[in-house]
Amino acid sequence: MRWLVGWSSIAASFGTAGRVSGQGPGQSPGHGFGQSSGQGFGQGGYGDGGAPLHGGIADAAHADDPGADAERTVHPVGAQLLWGDPDPLWAVGDWRPDEIRTLTADPADPFTRLAVLGCCGATDAELRRALYAARGGALRHLTQWSGSYTAVVQAGRRITVVGDLAGARPVFYTPWASGTAYATAALPLADLIEAQLDIGHLAALLACPDSPEALGDGTPYAGVRRIPPGHALILREGSREITGYEQVASLAVAAPEADAERAVEGVREALVDAVRARLTAPRHAPDATPPYDPGPVPGMGPADRRAARGAPAPGVGADLSGGSASATLALLAAGLPGAPGTLLSPAGARLLAVTFNDLATPQGREAELERARAIAADPRLHHVVVAAADEALPYAELDGPLTDEPAPSLVFAARERRRLAAGSADHFTGHGARQVLDAHPARMADLLMDRRRRHLLRPVAALARSASASGAAGESLLVPLTVYSAARRLARTTYRAGMEAAAARLREGGVPERTTGPVDASLAALTWSRPGPAAGWLTGEALAEVSIRLTVAAGRPPLSLRPGEARARSLLARHAADHRVFEQAVEVRSQRLHAPFLDNQVVRAARALPESLRVQPGARAAILRSVLSSAGVREFPPGWGVTDRTPNETATRLGLRAALGDLLDLFASPLLADAGLIEARVVRQALLDAADGRPVPLDGLAELVSMELWLRRLLARRGTCWTGTSAARRRAVPEGVPVHRPALS
Repeated sequence: MRWLVGWSSIAASFGTAGRVSGQGPGQSPGHGFGQSSGQGFGQGGYGDGGAPLHGGIADAAHADDPGADAERTVHPVGAQLLWGDPDPLWAVGDWRPDEIRTLTADPADPFTRLAVLGCCGATDAELRRALYAARGGALRHLTQWSGSYTAVVQAGRRITVVGDLAGARPVFYTPWASGTAYATAALPLADLIEAQLDIGHLAALLACPDSPEALGDGTPYAGVRRIPPGHALILREGSREITGYEQVASLAVAAPEADAERAVEGVREALVDAVRARLTAPRHAPDATPPYDPGPVPGMGPADRRAARGAPAPGVGADLSGGSASATLALLAAGLPGAPGTLLSPAGARLLAVTFNDLATPQGREAELERARAIAADPRLHHVVVAAADEALPYAELDGPLTDEPAPSLVFAARERRRLAAGSADHFTGHGARQVLDAHPARMADLLMDRRRRHLLRPVAALARSASASGAAGESLLVPLTVYSAARRLARTTYRAGMEAAAARLREGGVPERTTGPVDASLAALTWSRPGPAAGWLTGEALAEVSIRLTVAAGRPPLSLRPGEARARSLLARHAADHRVFEQAVEVRSQRLHAPFLDNQVVRAARALPESLRVQPGARAAILRSVLSSAGVREFPPGWGVTDRTPNETATRLGLRAALGDLLDLFASPLLADAGLIEARVVRQALLDAADGRPVPLDGLAELVSMELWLRRLLARRGTCWTGTSAARRRAVPEGVPVHRPALS
């Protein structure tokens, strides 16, 4: 896991955080540091005479002794000091050298500087101009480059940390030692303040995962907060401020209808630039791995042998699942000129495209595999099919790394890691395309608010056809009226009324209805907030606590009072947070996963798409087809762009049956029951029902199992993210999960 962490305090002379070797406590922390700190990362860790900087946060846990002992410091384990006192900044983890860029505005002003961590397509001149603009308060300039990155600006004693629009690169903060500590991961800050678990946040994550109103700005750790997507954290000598850098639309009237062609062109340019930013970055080979092909092994090809070693191939690769998103990225990465596909190959080398073939459940996915094979016939692609059977089913391997937060992807991590191990050092994924480009069903209510009823004809007709195709021919006649009535009801429901209705539904123990098709899913989504699939297994007290959160949130209006826009932002934030945990859970050493659809510029361009275009059936496929046409791809296999929202329940149930014994042992005495969130016997019965094929919300079971696994991994760890003379006690959740005691009736 890679993260950065920094600190800002009102007392700049606490001690020697980032002090130059040989500098006395009474000297100014800027002496001997300024000139060397602005020359980039390679020289920024050394002071006068080449002496290393000893970075650390002053141990000022007690107000009566604010860092009196200058040598008693804590600093991150394995950290690289980017700059030191008075507001130090570290990078932690296996960052590549080209992923860390620092510069100063002027050698004579070393405390006006910028650090950019991640894949950023900006030139040094663009970084310098953005630094000048950010020094004056214009933060949006820091988010306009292609790529996925985190920017930190220091202007004197003012520190600004900018988050992204989607939420895939969040920023966390916590009060500590008369100031504020910030990081791009929550667990290090939880270790720093020895945070306990926030049981209410865990309950909200299970009850209403798609409702940021219930989650708020909290994390699973009490006292550690996150800034919302599209916002920045500003620290002035320890005092903090959270401000948005994106323009907010009017709450009274809708924005004028954007030109569809220009909007699609903007998405095309943003997506091409996002892919080009990864291609123009330096190539990297896996570290400490044997040669690419050490020798023949009977029955195994080069890709199979490399995957068995758990090492990615050098160069650039991409997923090729047969869907439109992954195919677009693979063909763009293979077709854009100017960068070789591998380290040792000339320009124009073929790009590695990976397709996963589930041998345990081959039925139902034949069309996707055929489309993947047809796309892979492109001479610019080298196609690798990773075939696996029972060993790659969901729930097959419940052991894994500790992630920053819980997410449903933990139960599928072993399955995905097997596929990604056959990929490349830089690997493209199509994650986020649906959430960024597709229209949330609640946008139909936005169209009704704007009196654009005619734009509802095609989506409502498509839902009626889907109901007719599923065998409900009689009900399909009522679909247009039912969907229109639900959209009209949502358009007339205020945000406050919607939140209060959702809170009342939780207090009454309302269980979410199981959706069986696109029509049911669309009707369920036409609301301000709805319970998650795991809400039916939570205790009454847990649901009551979440309902209180929703009631309190009803008095705090969101960024947009338009239900479609608000729900779309929430869904994107939820998916981006899950994708971040997914990256940590399936991490393969020396590999970087790239999700260009979650980049700032792509998200910003997609938001400019008119709603009347987004709600039309096949809108995402048409947009991506336009993107590929600019790259010279104009022939597509049959069925390309078909939206398949049906999850592979067969594989999930097979995995549940195979791992049923381990799952029952997991919930024999679960930590979630100790916290008062569930009853163990109820969840065990649900697992038995799911294994027997009874109708059970499988997504909800995945969330419960993932959170229980995450809690056990968190409590089983013995290490900490901090080191130093007082670091032994700095560990998150030192007292374990608080045992819930029911209230007396």
